Amino acid sequence: MIRPLDNERCNRGITFKRNKIMRKQINNLMIALAFVSTLGCLVGCVKQEREKSRQAQTGTSSTKKEDKETIKQKQLTYLKEHEQEIVDFVKAQNPKVESVQIYWDETEWGVAGNGTPQGGDEMILIFGGFDKNPESSWRVDVVVEDGKINLKTMSLGQNLSID
Repeated sequence: MIRPLDNERCNRGITFKRNKIMRKQINNLMIALAFVSTLGCLVGCVKQEREKSRQAQTGTSSTKKEDKETIKQKQLTYLKEHEQEIVDFVKAQNPKVESVQIYWDETEWGVAGNGTPQGGDEMILIFGGFDKNPESSWRVDVVVEDGKINLKTMSLGQNLSID
């Protein structure tokens, strides 16, 4: 026999439905909180790693700068040891030249542009004058291959001139 619903039984059914809905809401809320906290942890870890890599790059770049300066000094010393070859090369460009002066403090390092994206050879540009004339100038270019100077590639980058 089916009994008619009284207020007590009716309220129990409503309470049961409310509890079921609340449990679902609480579960959804817990899942959302877990997702947000996991996402927050991941973002924090990524930021930490980026900061560490920036610090490492800063340390590495300063070391590279020191290494480049050391290499440049060694190359300049090598060129000074072979100064006579450079002088003879400049004198050979014009038989009237009696003396050659090299301006070591104006020496430049760079990459030759050859019209391609990767660029050309690494070069050292050596500047100077001749016959003790302050108006005179010349430039000799030397190719650097794998960090080593190749004096056989010496070429006149700027003709001997008097301003």
